[in-house]
Amino acid sequence: MTVALYPGTFDPLTNGHLDLIKRSVRMFDKVVVAIFESPMKGPLFSVEERRRLIEESTRGLSNIEIDTFSNTLLVFYAKQRQAHVIIRGLRAIADFEYEFQMTLMNRRLDEDIETVFLMPREEYTYVASRLIKEVAAYGGNVEELVPPPVALALKEKFRHQA
Repeated sequence: MTVALYPGTFDPLTNGHLDLIKRSVRMFDKVVVAIFESPMKGPLFSVEERRRLIEESTRGLSNIEIDTFSNTLLVFYAKQRQAHVIIRGLRAIADFEYEFQMTLMNRRLDEDIETVFLMPREEYTYVASRLIKEVAAYGGNVEELVPPPVALALKEKFRHQA
């Protein structure tokens, strides 16, 4: 059984993330969506909220598991989960440069774990969680860029912060 790991902060989950998840579950026997807790980044959503939003947005996908991790290197977490593949998304050249360095370092740490790069659908290539949060914070409409549960959560979050 091939287990693939799709790591990220997912703060929040976007349609670009969801596109990669849906495509990954067709390619691998099991996909673990691994939420990196990243408290130092000051996330908008707690790890529990992010987990719930991913669960709601991926309902109906049978070979997916949502998990969280922190305080460890990704390759160590992948080994712990018996994953042999790490899925990474590429949107632009800047992503490639960063991911290229990370992939080579991960390979140096554990050559048995492969990285697979996927590009999101064209309409999501510019979408980043950071942009989604900024637009939503100022009242912009992001409903076509995030799954419905995320759009509702963003409205609720910024209604209370206003």
